[in-house]
Amino acid sequence: MATVGRLLDHVKQKNINLNKVEIVVLDEADRMLDMGFIDDIRKIMQMLPKQRQTLLFSATFSPPIRKLAQDFMNAPELVEVAAQNTTNANVEQHIIAVDGIQKRNLLERLIVDLNMNQVIVFCKTKQSVDQVTRDLVRRNIAAQSIHGDKSQQTRLETLNAFKEGSLRVLVATDVAARGLDIAELPFVINYELPTQAEDYVHRIGRTGRAGAGGVAISLMDKTEQKMFEAIKALIGNDLPVERIEGFEPGWWGSNEVAQTERRPSETRSRDDGRNERSSRSERYQRNARSDRAEKTRTDRNDPGAACGRIAGRRRSRFERQPCALLQPDYGAQPK
Repeated sequence: MATVGRLLDHVKQKNINLNKVEIVVLDEADRMLDMGFIDDIRKIMQMLPKQRQTLLFSATFSPPIRKLAQDFMNAPELVEVAAQNTTNANVEQHIIAVDGIQKRNLLERLIVDLNMNQVIVFCKTKQSVDQVTRDLVRRNIAAQSIHGDKSQQTRLETLNAFKEGSLRVLVATDVAARGLDIAELPFVINYELPTQAEDYVHRIGRTGRAGAGGVAISLMDKTEQKMFEAIKALIGNDLPVERIEGFEPGWWGSNEVAQTERRPSETRSRDDGRNERSSRSERYQRNARSDRAEKTRTDRNDPGAACGRIAGRRRSRFERQPCALLQPDYGAQPK
């Protein structure tokens, strides 16, 4: 068992002979292709006997993976355990629109208010992983990071602490977290959406395993909208975008706002335009006051009416309202 590069090093140093290999397994084939290992894979395959059994495992089955199978396998049998590029039905998915500058604060709020005692937070780069970890530690949340710059021993110690429950948050890159199997992991948070849509499927697949349920929450800022559209196209689901009270993004719905604030037609006088806007403003304020009054009456009578938002921070944690994303099966019940 070896990585591609390390195996080639052993071959060059004549520490290993591949002439008698009977079975070869290519695991995480899609990830190896994404990382540019295709040429090294071809070198290794050419060193192997022609008479052998080849097994190829991949979480996604894109055209490059098909080409890889055709090149290295003879009349291969395709075995699928799930439809291609689909997400687990046991995973509850949430996409939250937020300004990039507010992501750190919202991440803390989600972890604390949802009582996430075990959660993996995904970032795109090693720098982001380290920064998010430092921010969480400063806020007295037990967090550690894993990425390619960490030693193998450090990664193993971090994973063991996370599995045992002494570590609350594991912040990771896509590469470092591939293949992680955490029993009954309840939460995954995408702090940053992945550049490759396929990685979204891999990320949220860390939860909801072996028939268990799970929640995947993705924080999307203005620059990540194209990534979000690519994810929807890949998985074939129209994921609704949510907003959290107190963290409403300034960019979301800007087109609708612009349309409602268009200047009056040039055929109208300026006074008519001002009067019309003033009338609309008065109606809006009356409706808003009425909605707030009705909402207050509802909240007093129905403890669950707070669902759909995260209430503002209160001095006592015992006074917090039920959180928008808090589900009975995932996290602590509100006190």
